[in-house]
Order: sequence, then C-alpha cells, then structure tokens
Amino acid sequence: MQIPDRLFYTKEHEWVRLEKDVATIGITDYAQGSLGDITFVDVPKAGASAKQFKPLAAIESVKAASDIYAPVSGEIIKANSELTAHPELINSSPYDKGWIAVIRPLDVSEKKNLMNPADYTKYVEGLSK
Repeated sequence: MQIPDRLFYTKEHEWVRLEKDVATIGITDYAQGSLGDITFVDVPKAGASAKQFKPLAAIESVKAASDIYAPVSGEIIKANSELTAHPELINSSPYDKGWIAVIRPLDVSEKKNLMNPADYTKYVEGLSK
C-alpha cells in the first residue's frame, strides 16, 4: 500500500496535495483497494463550493457506492473529466492520473484537521487489526 509523504489524509481515506494556492484531491491507495474495481465516478463541477469533510463527489465500484469528502474547503477550479470515461484510473494510479478535483482552498489552516503520512499509516494499520 502506497502512502506518499508529500500528502495529507482524512479518516475517510481522501488525500490532498497542497501546492501554493491549489489543493489537488483524490482517494488513497487503501480506499481504492478496499472498493475494488472502480466503475463510475461522479466528479464535481468547476465553480462549485466544497466544505471540509462534506461530500464532494461520488464513486461506485463492483463492491460499493460511496461519497468522497472534501479534505479542505474552497472553490472547485478543475475536475478530472478523464474519470468519466476511465474511472479505473483511480485503481491504477490513485495519486497521479486518478486525482478527482483541484480546489482553491479558502483557509489553509484547515490542514491542521488532516493527518500527516505517519499518522495516516498508523490509522490504516489500526483498521486491519
């Protein structure tokens, strides 16, 4: 299981990469593995608002349907439209080609509500006990 150290994580298994004035968001390798083969992603619309820990998008797999929650609040400035035709990109590349949305964060201090890679690793290890 991959847990890149340049990212922050949520308890719902979303990741966020904070760079300058944008935040790229996706689901973790753990999440995609738990869901199984992704069959559909309802990506958010550019211009919409996102609120930290509130539903941002929806995902369906052969095992389940689930909401994807926003790790940070802000304005959605871009969505990964490739996922509409190729939802399996989340399975094959959850941290690169399988990103879900880019948000312009309203308050970067929300980062304090997220887990760093070491904390997320401990959290996931605790789930499998």
